[in-house]
Amino acid sequence: MSRHLIPRPRTAAGRAAGLVGAALGVAAAVTAAGVATERALVRRLKADPTDPYAGEVFGQQRYDEAYRLEMPDGTDIHVEVVEPTRPVEGNPTVVLVHGFCLDMGTFHFQRKLLAERGEHRVVAYDQPGHGRSGRLETGEYDLDALGHTLRRVIDEVAAEGPLVLVGHSMGGMTIMALAELYPEMFDDRVVGTVLMATSGGLLAETKLVAPALLGRVGSPVLYMAGNVTRYTGPVIDRARRSTTNVAWLLTRKYGFGTRNPSPALVSYVEQMNSRTSADTVTRYLRTIATHSRFPALVALEGTPVLVIVGDKDMITPVTHSEEIVRRLPHAEFVKINDSGHVVMLEHADEVNEALLAFLGTCGR
Repeated sequence: MSRHLIPRPRTAAGRAAGLVGAALGVAAAVTAAGVATERALVRRLKADPTDPYAGEVFGQQRYDEAYRLEMPDGTDIHVEVVEPTRPVEGNPTVVLVHGFCLDMGTFHFQRKLLAERGEHRVVAYDQPGHGRSGRLETGEYDLDALGHTLRRVIDEVAAEGPLVLVGHSMGGMTIMALAELYPEMFDDRVVGTVLMATSGGLLAETKLVAPALLGRVGSPVLYMAGNVTRYTGPVIDRARRSTTNVAWLLTRKYGFGTRNPSPALVSYVEQMNSRTSADTVTRYLRTIATHSRFPALVALEGTPVLVIVGDKDMITPVTHSEEIVRRLPHAEFVKINDSGHVVMLEHADEVNEALLAFLGTCGR
């Protein structure tokens, strides 16, 4: 695997996240009626003068180094590293692992906080097929491959010292896959794990119909769906972009728990969703729908664990996090009121407070 340093520029810089990304694309593509009404509604909601994040610049954050890591299958992985400005001896490197139909920008507020404090090295990367990382040329994505990708990112840009892994939704599942594949890392390198709005299984219990059905229909239907999007994916993607008002409303409804979420945050999440191609969405469906990594949690029994979930999460409901905590009774459990699936964006202050307190217990 090759590793290429990307020159730093002058100014260095799912519907909702997680499992709902596929539903967003389909719903947006087939919903053509009422466009004028939806446009007017979205325009009114976006004009909220009380939006606290109206002036927030999303999608661009400082980094000290950026890399393009070439994986054995040829997929390029985009990685960014923020070096500490006030390093503290023994502080772990924080590795951020985002979810389905999102990108590293998921952790906008957490990365911003850690960079401003300057006490931890931060590594963020885009999962295969997401953000600025490349797509697989053939085959399907699977969680084992994502676990191997996380391991390669660690080996390449965080090869020494303690680690705290922070995973949201599919990112949490990726960490579980890493624990299953490389349990020795949790005896040696990993000194803490944060699991946000994720699941060790139980996906059939989700309140959304599509993921639950996908868990039952089996490989023939998923195979056909995959082939359809491989031939018509660009058409579906164009349809999704042409009906962004529908996608925006679905993102607002299913990604957030607050009655009136920040329009700027909704737009930010919807943009991340829409940048994920239909082909990528479909090729992830099988592995997410059949995900079961409860045995992997054994590897986390000897290190601190923080579990965070929004009480109104419709993608991975509270029961998923409760099951993780039942299997890891030493884990700290933070349930955030009036929050949906993108809890780290919707209630950034509460998540940041919990994260900082947790990091204080993970130093060596």
